[in-house]
Amino acid sequence: MTHKEPPSLAELEKRYEDMIGFTPPRIAKRLKLGMNVAPDVVAAIEDWRIAALTPDALDQKTVQLMAFAILLTQTSEAANNHAKAAIRAGATLEELHAAAAVAALFRGVAAFNLAGEVLSGLFPDKA
Repeated sequence: MTHKEPPSLAELEKRYEDMIGFTPPRIAKRLKLGMNVAPDVVAAIEDWRIAALTPDALDQKTVQLMAFAILLTQTSEAANNHAKAAIRAGATLEELHAAAAVAALFRGVAAFNLAGEVLSGLFPDKA
């Protein structure tokens, strides 16, 4: 079995910057710690993450709208990062709001409340 060098911390952070526009602080801390403790584990997780988020069968806007909706159903603050990524991929407020409505169907008002908070911050002129 051939052992390849794990990507550098800067390379991993660039993946987030390319997708979201920045490396979220919580993720930056996890990456830095993990690269000092278990770089092979961090690389494997990050390779899996990027593979799942960049499938050939779906465009980036669709993937990010899906991730946004899924994270809303979990009422996860990470929904904000994927809303930003969806916007970078060309999603509109209307598309994000529609994804939030789908999430609300399965999670209820808590998901829609989180979506309102996220989208109001990203589209303050519409809030």
